Amino acid sequence: MNDTIINELSKNLNISIKSIKSTLELLENGNTIPFIARYRKEVTGNLDETEIRAIETEYTYGVNLQKRKEEIKRLIDEKGLLTEELISKIDGASKLVEIEDIYRPFKEKKKTKATDAINNGLEPLAKMIMSFNITGSINDIAKKYLNDNVKTIEDAITGAKYIIAEWISDNAYYRKQIRYLTYMNGILISKKKKNSEDDLKTYEMYYDYKEPVKNIKLYRVLAINRGESEGVLSVSVDINEELILDFLKSKVIRNNSNTELVSIIESSIKDSYKRLISPSIEREIRAELKEKAEDVAIDNFSDNLEKLLMQPPLREKVILGFDPAYRTGCKLAVIDKTGKPLKISVIYPHEPKCEYEKSKETILKLINDYNVDVIAIGNGTASRESESFIADVIKSSTKKAEYIIVNEAGASVYSASKLAISEFPDLHVEERSAISIGRRLSDPLSELVKIDPESIGVGLYQHDVTDKKLKESLNFIVEKVVNQVGVNINTASPSILKYISGLTKSNIDKIIKYREDEGLFKSREELLKKKILNDKTYEQAIGFLRILNGSNVLDTTSIHPESYNNTLKLLNHLKLNIDLIGTEEIKNKLSNVNIDSLVKEIDIDKYTLQDIIDSLVKPNRDPRDMLPKPLLKSDVLHLEDLKVGMKLQGTVRNVVDFGVFVDIGIKNDGLVHISKMTDKFIKHPSEIVNVGDIIDVYVDDINTEKQKVSLSMKEVRS
Repeated sequence: MNDTIINELSKNLNISIKSIKSTLELLENGNTIPFIARYRKEVTGNLDETEIRAIETEYTYGVNLQKRKEEIKRLIDEKGLLTEELISKIDGASKLVEIEDIYRPFKEKKKTKATDAINNGLEPLAKMIMSFNITGSINDIAKKYLNDNVKTIEDAITGAKYIIAEWISDNAYYRKQIRYLTYMNGILISKKKKNSEDDLKTYEMYYDYKEPVKNIKLYRVLAINRGESEGVLSVSVDINEELILDFLKSKVIRNNSNTELVSIIESSIKDSYKRLISPSIEREIRAELKEKAEDVAIDNFSDNLEKLLMQPPLREKVILGFDPAYRTGCKLAVIDKTGKPLKISVIYPHEPKCEYEKSKETILKLINDYNVDVIAIGNGTASRESESFIADVIKSSTKKAEYIIVNEAGASVYSASKLAISEFPDLHVEERSAISIGRRLSDPLSELVKIDPESIGVGLYQHDVTDKKLKESLNFIVEKVVNQVGVNINTASPSILKYISGLTKSNIDKIIKYREDEGLFKSREELLKKKILNDKTYEQAIGFLRILNGSNVLDTTSIHPESYNNTLKLLNHLKLNIDLIGTEEIKNKLSNVNIDSLVKEIDIDKYTLQDIIDSLVKPNRDPRDMLPKPLLKSDVLHLEDLKVGMKLQGTVRNVVDFGVFVDIGIKNDGLVHISKMTDKFIKHPSEIVNVGDIIDVYVDDINTEKQKVSLSMKEVRS
């Protein structure tokens, strides 16, 4: 391990050196992040998954940075030019760009104006000019350097200027300062390209846009970049050129007595900046802005995805999945309390067939025949028309039923996938989609893991970020959530098992085959005895795999088998029977124990002990059950029904940098701008709300032309 990197990590992440070292050792020994976070709290100091991942990511970056430093020192040393001063500068660099700046003068260069001039013998002349070591006329000195390739005095001086310009450009200190000056004083400018097409005026606000680089909102960076890539916008970074030139003059010109030489060097400075430094610095700054914007966008998407996956399942409800459409009809799927499809149907309540009454009768019959509790309507095409239709149906129903609009992002991707075909080979794509929509309500996590995370639309500009970074971040979130919740190994699908800590495709195939051939697993121990998992995989995965109604009641909990003996010791110490797990008696007994004394008496760490106690009190605890339940409705709301100041209740559908989108039951989600969320200063809306939250909002503004409504979380007077 590299102590220098670890010390730096400790400062940056505000985590103790001991915790970082312990975490890195666990990772090096093949332990997964979910396993470490859940079952090695005593080793890490109770670090969570996000902190452990940050340690892993930042340490890897630090190691790679150190490797590049050593490589650059080697390359410079091979040229015989490595000095103690260079070593100190390289070792002191904290960013890759700084190291590359230092290495720039030593790189093998392609053919440039400066290399041509050097090959033509003009380097000594350039050195004399830069040192101001010239007496007499520069023309007389330049004459000495004329040759077959340098025909005139003007050619000689021009060549020397090219060499000086490259020297200035290669100076690491100059570049670092110019990068800073440009970032602090530069203006990002976007303009609409002449004759470019933007029919929907998507980028209208950026047709003639200026904003200081240091202050620009990062989501705007991604929007501007997209407009540029689509050929609508031209983008540049503008800065007062004199600011940079004055800086360079103050550093390069050390003797003002020879006005002739000063003029030559000033010309070289200007050429160096405009031709060599400025384009490079602009690219670097825009690349840095893009990287920061990507990180923010990915973090935002990840946070939203986590909250979406953690939405509580609607347990013990019969659900009618409703996939809206016009011409092809609305597909229906009744699913039972376990998610099993009971009935598939199709109706045509909308144009062009307009079989309204017939469709109504069909829905009413399904509600009565299958005792439907909730209708889950996908939020795609014809969603709001279908909502109005369902609201009307519910009014006519003798049985109480409610409805909810469900985010169907990615449902079509799943419905056409090999997985969906294998699940429902005899159904059409739209029919599978109706099942998926219903299941997203009965068990959101189990259904959503079947879809590539990036296809779930709870981000902003997710198509404008680096795909690899996005996939890694979103997969981490899915893995984190799945392991926090845990799965029933006897019913879990391959789609959710693939996210369980340590499991590989080979392991999953063995689990599925065993279930098909032998029936249900009776205990966790079977996975070892039947050689379905090896010792290491068993250790990493088993705590997240539950076995209900098996031979060992502890297998239903999140207690790891390595802690079973300690669990029994605890129960014996308190004179409690294992069969009392989950009862009020054990809850009352354990709520009054002294944790500190038990730690000593049972010889166990406090984190593991607390987790054992929590599991004994709630053996099948699901963190999702602590979150607000979905908001069910029985009637529809129209834009025409709204009035400024009206108080409504809605569900947060998306959280972005500038606000939150809230489903209040009209065609388009309403936007609560960040300025309308609270009177307190907040950096990001996620400080107040999350995806899936049910919140009270007030109508702030109604735009009937665009069919949009602005909302406020602060009371609005009409």
